[in-house]
Amino acid sequence: MLDKIHRLPSALVITGLCRTSLYNHLKEGEFPEPVRLGARAVGWKESELAEWVNTRSKRTNTKN
Repeated sequence: MLDKIHRLPSALVITGLCRTSLYNHLKEGEFPEPVRLGARAVGWKESELAEWVNTRSKRTNTKN
């Protein structure tokens, strides 16, 4: 099955993060690595974004 690639604007909508937070999580190794699409373009796999959102919501729910 093909995995849709999301560029930054849609990745921000899916995750609910702002640009700075997304790149901070990426720098800390807490966010999926982007896929290089060109010399100056990256994107993220939809399945990896969905998995990241699911694991974040599970961690948040277990803290309460």
